[in-house]
Amino acid sequence: MNLINRIDSHQHFWNYSAESHSWMDESMLRIQRDFLPKDLKPLLEATGFGGCVAVQASQSESENDFLLSFAEQNDFIKGIVGWIDLQSKDLTDRLHYYSQHPKIKGFRHIIQDEPDLDFMLRPTFLHGISKLQEFGFTYDILIYPQHLPNAYTLAKSIPNQLFVIDHLAKPNIKGPEVEFWRKGLEKIASLENVHCKISGMVTEADWKSWEKEQFEPYIATALATFGIDRLMYGSDWPVCTLSATYKDAYWIVEDFFSSFSKSEQNKLFGSNASSFYKL
Repeated sequence: MNLINRIDSHQHFWNYSAESHSWMDESMLRIQRDFLPKDLKPLLEATGFGGCVAVQASQSESENDFLLSFAEQNDFIKGIVGWIDLQSKDLTDRLHYYSQHPKIKGFRHIIQDEPDLDFMLRPTFLHGISKLQEFGFTYDILIYPQHLPNAYTLAKSIPNQLFVIDHLAKPNIKGPEVEFWRKGLEKIASLENVHCKISGMVTEADWKSWEKEQFEPYIATALATFGIDRLMYGSDWPVCTLSATYKDAYWIVEDFFSSFSKSEQNKLFGSNASSFYKL
């Protein structure tokens, strides 16, 4: 695969604001600063990636404008996963508007922070998700393991919509409980319209003390359930820097797949993301 076709499917940019990025608690002081394209570009080049997908980190339409401005100035930003109010009465108009911006590939809501465990099953939210496919937009599912049963119900109810689970649904890698997560992942992987990102693992481990072997069972589970054709790699930069460098977060996954064929590696590190997001 030409290096330009290697894609980091999940990273973020921000001008830090305590109000806009309220999900960053006191434990995240290290990333409470600006992270911009000029910071990411050399990291991509050093690990052989030719492009990335920028994912929303703030829940407002101004976030879309912010990311679009970067994409216009930086060709290596191949796609954007933005935010839109999926429960808005004006949703169809807004989707039509964003369909005129080719770099906008899909949307995401930070479901993991919603107090209501059943938020994604609200009729107004389900209706909003059902409108995305008409405009060719994907949907990133950001959840914890306890949300997997509802995510399965959501994805099954809209079989023509493409979904991707961010960060393997955030298994608690530093804790002992894995069976509930594994069963939930296996069930949702049975739906062909659902894909999964191998991303965000280092921040679910002990930030100060981890070994790459800790991550191998989680990668193996994702591979066994989704198969190589529905997996994509994402760094989750700069959130990953809470626990690892960009290079180390990449190395964990690269090392696991080092014995796989070039064709399989190309899928994970580029072509699957390109197909899913139509980059």
